Amino acid sequence: MSPATAFERPAIEVVGLAKRYGGTVAVDGLDLAVHRGETLALLGPNGAGKTTTVECCEGYRIPDAGTVRVLGLDPRRDAAALRPRVGLMLQEGGVYPVARPAEVVQLFASFYADPLDPDALLERVGLDDARRTRFRDLSGGQKQRLSLALALVGRPEVVFLDEPTAGLDPAARHRTWEHLRELRTDGVTVVLTTHLLDEAEELADRVAIIDHGRLIALGTPDELTHGDRDELTFTARPGLDTADLGRAVDVEVIEMRAGRYVVHAPNDPGLVARLATWLERHDVRLGELQAGKRSLEQVFLGLTDEDPPADAQGPRPPAQVPPARSAGSPSDASPRQRSDSPEVGA
Repeated sequence: MSPATAFERPAIEVVGLAKRYGGTVAVDGLDLAVHRGETLALLGPNGAGKTTTVECCEGYRIPDAGTVRVLGLDPRRDAAALRPRVGLMLQEGGVYPVARPAEVVQLFASFYADPLDPDALLERVGLDDARRTRFRDLSGGQKQRLSLALALVGRPEVVFLDEPTAGLDPAARHRTWEHLRELRTDGVTVVLTTHLLDEAEELADRVAIIDHGRLIALGTPDELTHGDRDELTFTARPGLDTADLGRAVDVEVIEMRAGRYVVHAPNDPGLVARLATWLERHDVRLGELQAGKRSLEQVFLGLTDEDPPADAQGPRPPAQVPPARSAGSPSDASPRQRSDSPEVGA
């Protein structure tokens, strides 16, 4: 992201966004701006409002209140003008089971005035050898790479990526990361939702954390993980009197899990000495001791009081949707535009 970006109108502007599904508040007065050429990672627990926020930006959901602008346009009112400029990579939708990647990418390319070369794009995403394989016979990772190709074929200015590396092996995951870094180099604005916190740290210029429909943290990965406090973690026997220990070291001590403790405090050279003195006085053997900045996972846990959005929950199976289509292209109405019902994990 260039220094000049800060003085340009954001690629995406969300002001006072609110959305309810019956008595459930999905998004609650959310404000968010995404700069041109920026990669923004959107994190939050399941049901936090991430999906609904993104779908309002894509034009698939109608906000109950607030405004959304993408490239200065209203995603609903100006949908025909906006579609050729936006790429979508989603986890739901469909491609005909008997269709082949080469056919699908060629078809989607025909919807755009200046698409990428389909053959070169298939090679770029690692599908050259599978170009003639029927969709139903592709692996989960190959389907995911096809979804990425469909999002990029129209040379979009803004791309929405929903868990772009779900189901990929480590090698394919890192290749996808390289493709996403190239988007940044090309000046493409990327909004990335992911359950992989290391992916957010690796790719994002900024990270936005949403919980209960509200933006609760926004900043660069370094800003969120460092802040003005360092973290000290240590192991000892379970069940220490953390209240008494906290008074002795002048900061709060938390037992994260049995026998593992954490202290968040400004850099204090005397902290370790006070800790060691208390442990020795209470005949407690100190195990592992580590000091440094917090991880993004620890920040996430501290802010949301939820389990981290990690692989343990299992990636959702990848699937495909048609791309954002240019005006006049067939089937302009997406299946997702015909429903305004809530979705799991919104």
